[in-house]
Amino acid sequence: MRERRRLRLGVIALVSLVLLGAVPLYFGLRTLSHDPVFDGLDGLDVPAWAAVDPVDHVSGNRWCIQECRLRERTLESQRAPKETAQAYEHALVGDGWRRWKNDRCPEQPTEGSYTCWRRDELTLDLWVREPACTPPPVDGAPAPTPAPSPAAEKCTGSLVSVKVRNAIDDERTGPQPTTDPSLTGVDPYPTVTDDPLGEATPSPS
Repeated sequence: MRERRRLRLGVIALVSLVLLGAVPLYFGLRTLSHDPVFDGLDGLDVPAWAAVDPVDHVSGNRWCIQECRLRERTLESQRAPKETAQAYEHALVGDGWRRWKNDRCPEQPTEGSYTCWRRDELTLDLWVREPACTPPPVDGAPAPTPAPSPAAEKCTGSLVSVKVRNAIDDERTGPQPTTDPSLTGVDPYPTVTDDPLGEATPSPS
């Protein structure tokens, strides 16, 4: 009887340890598999017509080991870029994001509406533009002409791109390089004279 009781207590203790370890392990794996940034994007109060067919892409490391995580999401909108951009900007403000104006937003001239945002330790780039209606060239051949109506009616709406980075990994949050020669010691735009050879170099005495 004593051996049975000990065996029963051992089985109960083993099952308890397994259950106590399985629950934290389950929630831990669930936390690792779900990115809170994408969960936040899912929670944005945007109309259904502005968030069609979302596609997510992730690169980098969540803990910024070697490279911080970069989250990118592309979506389709069934309405024009102006109305779509207004819907996303209103949703971002309601979610606590604040408009971030800097000289490198965007990095290069782009078509459509490109705005930058900040919240806590994150930065967000929002780009809304016209959809690409004409297919790209194939094997060097010229691009085909756009299809006439009614097929052309399918090429409506807009494209939305959202890029979220850690502010510590966003080079735009740090001090920007200056071209002031008094600070750098080198004039990046030297004066060019009419003489292509310049003045003669004096010979050493």
